[in-house]
Amino acid sequence: MPDARDRDQGASEVSERIVVVGGGLGGVRSAERLREMGFDGQITILSAERHLPYHRPCLSKQIITGEWHPDDSLLSFSGDLDAEWRMNSPALHLDPKTQSVWVPGGEEIKYDGMIIATGVDARAMGGAPRHDPRVHVLRTLDDAVAIRKNIRQSQGLVAVIGGGFIGCELACSVRHMGRDVALIVRSPALLGGVVGDDIGKKITEAHVEHGVRLATGVGIKHWVRQPGGIGIHLSDGQVFFASCVVLAVGASPAVDWLRGSGLVIEDGVLCDATNHVVGAENIVACGDVARWPNLRFNGVVRRVEHWLNAVEGGRAAAENLLVGRSHAKPYTPVPRFWTEQYGMRVQGAGLPVLGTDTTDVNGLTGFIADGKLVGIVGLESPGKIITETPELFRQNTVDTNRQVWTQPAEETAAAAEVPEVLPTTQIPVPEPVAARASSVPPSVSSSMSPPLQRRRHSRSRPEMVRVGGGRARP
Repeated sequence: MPDARDRDQGASEVSERIVVVGGGLGGVRSAERLREMGFDGQITILSAERHLPYHRPCLSKQIITGEWHPDDSLLSFSGDLDAEWRMNSPALHLDPKTQSVWVPGGEEIKYDGMIIATGVDARAMGGAPRHDPRVHVLRTLDDAVAIRKNIRQSQGLVAVIGGGFIGCELACSVRHMGRDVALIVRSPALLGGVVGDDIGKKITEAHVEHGVRLATGVGIKHWVRQPGGIGIHLSDGQVFFASCVVLAVGASPAVDWLRGSGLVIEDGVLCDATNHVVGAENIVACGDVARWPNLRFNGVVRRVEHWLNAVEGGRAAAENLLVGRSHAKPYTPVPRFWTEQYGMRVQGAGLPVLGTDTTDVNGLTGFIADGKLVGIVGLESPGKIITETPELFRQNTVDTNRQVWTQPAEETAAAAEVPEVLPTTQIPVPEPVAARASSVPPSVSSSMSPPLQRRRHSRSRPEMVRVGGGRARP
């Protein structure tokens, strides 16, 4: 990143500014890493939310059930962060040529470097009556509070649309509250088969045993809104009448603010192997919004929507922004993920979605592609996951000579304007400032998501908070 002093010789005191767009987990961890590496300029964090950073995994669990108060979900972060927080200030437009970003009120903010960490938005569902206050999505803390309020103030069935991690966790939480719940899923199996047939079957059986009304392999023909609830007519002839509906049908990268910027934003912000944004100077991206080629796993560009990727990706993006594109190192993690339902903990590592076959790996489900182990998933097997994860690092070595395809083969010609390959020739780099978690097998402490204990511990207070671009509040 070029020195701001070189661009303004006449200024008596010039400080570089890095703007972090996104006030969630990836944004705050990247900002922390900037300070750890010695960056002493300005850090401005633009957040679309009114809340300081919080843990999202608890939204479908402890926040919905009421076990946690919203304040219990807040993240701890470094007291040395010394950042300017701009709450209720989503980025509206980016001009990479002038290195400017605009926020509500028409304010233009100049930057010397930028970290894009805007994450994802809940995916819309065609035909669903989203304007009805009884129909919800779950992405933010406010969403979770609204769902909990709707459930507590109503009677009757709660319908959850979608059988992924969020949908299944929501159904589990609603049953924990003693309410009837229906889980309506387009695919024939829960969790979309990403955990393997055996574990998927056990999760499905657990939902049925706990009284979930399960409808799989069905679509929704139409919705009927009535004063007492919402009728959901399914393609197999079933009709559910719900007092509360939650749409959990996936997520879409939060990139609307980048339209017109010239960046490639189909299914996320296109990045190179070091998470530098393609087509822009001094911008990196991290977390759910970043689409980059992981040279450890075949070099095809893809997004990874896991908690730990926001942490590791945020730190790696900050490092690579500071050292510059020519000296940056590829970001090559082995992703890890987990879900807990009815007291059963499912954990995974790698990219099981790449698997074309499965095998037994010390009691875990191993996913195989091209003769290599590319993922493992286990049920109530944390020790085995920790033991076997280094094998994923060993079998999936980083290939910096690989051609990096920016489009999977099955994608259509709609994105034909995107360059087909990106160069991956690496310039020798100095030793990193600190060891990166993604470059070595994970330790026990770093292998999974945050512990589930209540969080009423002390938290660092932001040095400055601005709400909606208004006056600073200490």
